[in-house]
Amino acid sequence: MRTNQDRSNIIYRIIDKIILWREKYMSERQFIVLLSFFVGISTALASILMKFLIHQIETLLTNHFDNLGINWLYLVYPVVGIWLTGLFVRYIVKDDIGHGVTKILYAISRNQSRIKPHNSWTSVVASSITIGFGGSVGGEAPIVLTGSAIGSHMGQTFKLDHKNLMVLVGCGAAGAIAGIFKAPIAGVVFTLEVLMLDLTMHSLLPLLVSCATATCVTYAFTGTSAMFAFNLEEPFVVERVPASIMLGICCGFLSLYFTRAMNSFETVFGKIKNPYQKLALGGTVLSVLIFLFPSLYGEGYTLIDLLLTGKNSVDWGEVMDRSMFYGKDHLLLVYLGLVLLFKVFATTATNGGGGCGGTFAPSLFLGCIMGFIFARLWNTSSLDLINVPESNYSLLGMAGVMSGVMHAPLTGIFLIAELTGGYDLFLPLMIVSLSSYLTIIAFEPHSIYSMRLAKKGELLTHNKDASIMTLMSMDDLIEKDFLKVSPEMTLGELVSVIAKAKRNLFPVVDAAGVLRGIIQLDDVRNLIFRPELYHRFLCDRLMTPAPARIRNTESMAAVMRRFDETNAWSLPVEDSNGRFLGFISKSRVFSTYRQVLVDFSQE
Repeated sequence: MRTNQDRSNIIYRIIDKIILWREKYMSERQFIVLLSFFVGISTALASILMKFLIHQIETLLTNHFDNLGINWLYLVYPVVGIWLTGLFVRYIVKDDIGHGVTKILYAISRNQSRIKPHNSWTSVVASSITIGFGGSVGGEAPIVLTGSAIGSHMGQTFKLDHKNLMVLVGCGAAGAIAGIFKAPIAGVVFTLEVLMLDLTMHSLLPLLVSCATATCVTYAFTGTSAMFAFNLEEPFVVERVPASIMLGICCGFLSLYFTRAMNSFETVFGKIKNPYQKLALGGTVLSVLIFLFPSLYGEGYTLIDLLLTGKNSVDWGEVMDRSMFYGKDHLLLVYLGLVLLFKVFATTATNGGGGCGGTFAPSLFLGCIMGFIFARLWNTSSLDLINVPESNYSLLGMAGVMSGVMHAPLTGIFLIAELTGGYDLFLPLMIVSLSSYLTIIAFEPHSIYSMRLAKKGELLTHNKDASIMTLMSMDDLIEKDFLKVSPEMTLGELVSVIAKAKRNLFPVVDAAGVLRGIIQLDDVRNLIFRPELYHRFLCDRLMTPAPARIRNTESMAAVMRRFDETNAWSLPVEDSNGRFLGFISKSRVFSTYRQVLVDFSQE
């Protein structure tokens, strides 16, 4: 009987044969395109599975609820969902799987585009449980992490280099967006705009293949219709440009509120170390909010569909079904305004309490409500203004808030156009998205995904210099071929070391491995030919302090600042415990920079 080790060896041999065959018969570019095809299929199937699980769980739990009254189980289901997700993550995954897009950005920026293999499936399971039981988050960010993990794992399996791994990670993310939203163009744009991959033919062709493949697979399972039914009732006219600009500005401020409030509430959860205390706080906040406002249950796509397709107050009044607001159509704007205010707390409580989900769906949810409220207030104002259709502006609001929260106006434009088939509103989509982006960028320079990494200097950006510096690994730059000397060694013993050395720099390290100082050959050159002094001088008298010390966790940008401040050519590197690791030199940094630049820019 074959053991697991035997099976693993067989798999490795098969992979090695495939690699040898590929090297003989296929170019690197052809192989990347082939892998992007399989990445597109895999990510689409993962997104279909996740949507199916979410729908089945939600239907099973809520299908019997009374639309006309209060449902007390809203106080129970969200807590159970977060609890089950927490148990799954704590005892099965045993790793943090939250903040999906941020994890992808970190992998690209700081981990050579390597994502842990378990992310290929764990986020699907965790987010399905969380959202199915009412977690007020979206499944898109988890599926994007899943797709990127699939791409990364495929690349690692076939031993691809960092540049190609990055492309496959982008293919996974793009395929996930294309598959879950039926939006191939948005998938490509999202990867270029949010994940910040550079636009070259080396990256563009695989992204297109992955997105087209994922979309076709989704079409085969769910049909070719757009995700949300939308019929354009009134075409856009130039007189509505001011209203579109104002809506964009409102969406920008709403995006700012969402980003700042989420960060502040996350900080509260970050201070709590006990997972059951997090569950108690997050579960209580989420269940109470969903009990009061059932529209906060799950992704919220039902509300979006109602606002986009509703024709009158009766249709829109269905938004308040299953709540204490039922039948009070005159309070529709009050209800929607309260939902708009509390959605961020429901989303943060879900993730902070132990659930798993993203901010794609909340962004669309908030944008749709903002567009509807704006249009209603605009139309009922006492000013003599041209009327704007509520459904059109609900759609435009979705693009506005997504553009602001993600700092991605192109993604907002193309995603909403493809989600709804609302291509006839392309111009107002551009106006609202741009206005929203320009509004939030004045207050918040980074998106909700990238701000955590940006604060640590770990964010890969379209700034070529910053990108190259971020891609450079400290571990690869540390030079360790220096002969160490101890502070108690005599000059004579130092001369013996110098005779064997190939470098002119000698770190003085004590018994604990801590650097005490540095001896340079030029500083003792006049003493090494005077044997009578060999026993009179010890290394601790000959050494000089290091001009600066670098921690191995520092970013390359910080390292270069140290070089500029000290005018040194080599600086010592130590670990978090202060133990000496080696030296890093300007020449090695510049040489590595040139090589990474060539690899990064090569098509």
